[in-house]
Amino acid sequence: MVAPKQDTMITNHELPDFDQLWDFDHPVETEKQFRALLAQDQDGDNEAYYAELRTQIARTLGLQQRFEDAHHLLDDVGAALPEGMSRPRIRYLLERGRVFNSSGAVDQARPLFLEAWEQAQEAGEDAYAVDAAHMVAIVAQGQEALEWNLKALRLAETSSQGQARRWLGSLYNNIGWTYHDMGQYEQALAIFKRALEFRENGGDPRPIHIARWCIARTLRSLGRVEEAFEIQQRLLKAIDASNDEDGYVYEELGECLVFLKRKDEAKSYFARAYTVLSQDPWFVRNESERLDRMRELSG
Repeated sequence: MVAPKQDTMITNHELPDFDQLWDFDHPVETEKQFRALLAQDQDGDNEAYYAELRTQIARTLGLQQRFEDAHHLLDDVGAALPEGMSRPRIRYLLERGRVFNSSGAVDQARPLFLEAWEQAQEAGEDAYAVDAAHMVAIVAQGQEALEWNLKALRLAETSSQGQARRWLGSLYNNIGWTYHDMGQYEQALAIFKRALEFRENGGDPRPIHIARWCIARTLRSLGRVEEAFEIQQRLLKAIDASNDEDGYVYEELGECLVFLKRKDEAKSYFARAYTVLSQDPWFVRNESERLDRMRELSG
């Protein structure tokens, strides 16, 4: 292959950090950006970089529910993994497992996450070890899920690697919901408050919004509905001011109003929640009972 001109050559130091391009709310746009990077001339010295990049393209496909396409791409990645390079192998295992999990094949996902956990620990790749442990927790249930989340949390809190510590917000969130699912609402509330503190220190409005929503949802579970309703009203003002929509906020406002015996006021919120969340493929597939309730209480 003819070498590119010097002023356009991409060296190892100049390769873009594609992980910084991730927008999980917009996987189609992220896929386009990743494929644009993949279309560049691929220097043989950068084999590991492009293998990792392909695993992330597969992840964008999984988020679009294009599971077969994702598996085909991962087949190609797996057949050509660079020898002696641990990170591409770990990321391949994680993304293969995620595609299986998202498509409902949980039994096939779990061993891949466990293997990624072991390999990441051996390689000293703390961030990917945390990722793997949190994925094991997602496919587990109850106490086992909690134990894996806490294992991931301990590693993230003690790691000297910044990329691993950035997992803390997500881990606090996941642990909070594990406690909530187990009916341990006080423990859930305490963890969600830690998540909010972490998110506020980060300054990103969207995770802060989600952390506040989680606190309000847990307050409702604790019977502190007036407090929950007040927080959801503040969240509603924020999303209205930004001309945005949030079906989860609408749903919670409706649920709070039902509890407060204001069912007529609740109807419009349930209608708005149904309109937004019925367009979400994940929600339709996994939360059909909640959708049915929104539709019933909106009339």
